[in-house]
Amino acid sequence: MLSDKLKLTAKEILEKEFKSGVRGYKQEEVDKFLDQVIKDYETFHQEYEDLQQENLRLKKQLDDTYKKQTPVQTNTTNFDILKRLSNLEKHVFGSKLYD
Repeated sequence: MLSDKLKLTAKEILEKEFKSGVRGYKQEEVDKFLDQVIKDYETFHQEYEDLQQENLRLKKQLDDTYKKQTPVQTNTTNFDILKRLSNLEKHVFGSKLYD
């Protein structure tokens, strides 16, 4: 899953604390940027979860469709084919075939 591959969660980003230095970044700008990152991260994660659910639903739907289809008969022998062909010829050509 995605959560196994991600190194950070939205909560970890939110709770991240930076050490301040003499000429460090403005804390307000960093916080504002991290807020945007958190929102994007949560949106990305939600979209990913939605797509995973849709993928599972579609796979199940596909499996159900294939299960409903009747299997094609594959045990037809040459004799059966020749018999059907003979019957078809009799039906189409009738007595003309044997004249």
